[in-house]
Amino acid sequence: MANNTTPKTALIVYAHHEPKSFNAALRDTAVDALKKSGYTVEISDLYAQRFDPRATKDDFTGSLSNPDHLEYHLEAKHAYQTSTMCAETKAEVDKVRRAHVIVFQFPMYWFSVPAILKGWFDKVLVAGFAFQFPNDIHDNGLMKGKKAIISMTTGGTETMFTDRGVHGDIDIVLWPIQYGTLRFCGFEVMKPHITFCPAYSPKIKRKELLTEWSKRLQGLHKETPQSFISIKNFDPEKWLVMREEYIQGEANKDIASSIGHHLGKRLPSGK
Repeated sequence: MANNTTPKTALIVYAHHEPKSFNAALRDTAVDALKKSGYTVEISDLYAQRFDPRATKDDFTGSLSNPDHLEYHLEAKHAYQTSTMCAETKAEVDKVRRAHVIVFQFPMYWFSVPAILKGWFDKVLVAGFAFQFPNDIHDNGLMKGKKAIISMTTGGTETMFTDRGVHGDIDIVLWPIQYGTLRFCGFEVMKPHITFCPAYSPKIKRKELLTEWSKRLQGLHKETPQSFISIKNFDPEKWLVMREEYIQGEANKDIASSIGHHLGKRLPSGK
């Protein structure tokens, strides 16, 4: 829990181009709420910073470990370990290192994050810093102990993002980000905060949405992270396939452990 005697840092990674957008209002609300909770708040305003999402050899200031063939993930790890990351990436890595809580604020683009935020994931959450495969992932990921929360806006209504809606269950949509990226690196992934269709909401409703976001962040320390299957239940000698004893232990349960590991069962609602 953040308080005045235990200073903590929150990072808001913000990916929207328009200063007058509702995403900007959600960002500003988060800044205010987190400060009231005792956090020092840093912001990575990716558009304002002109963050370059492209992964190229220009991201490394030292000699490549293999100059004949660029394998970006290997060179990124090498650059982190040899302190030869470019200044732009190093600044973001340092922000993540300081942060106890990271809020990702963005509009949904094509069922995913904006390209500029995807580039941030690619260039900042690198091997050696955020994870180390295969031992330091998921429960043991190098971001262990840090909270991460998605705050996202959509163009569609909430009913569109249900298992009966045209877009399908929002938890399935977010699985690659929440599990495949954040949990993979060890973050405690909090329940996402989704603002559905703010562009078509009346002014009074938008004000209520901001108030809800503020209250949630001020009570974030009371929340329990989302539950995912422990990495201990996957066998490293079988290329991290689920252990048979775990499967047998789940056999009599009607509902799956997660949407990604459903074992042919009904999916958890997550709601």
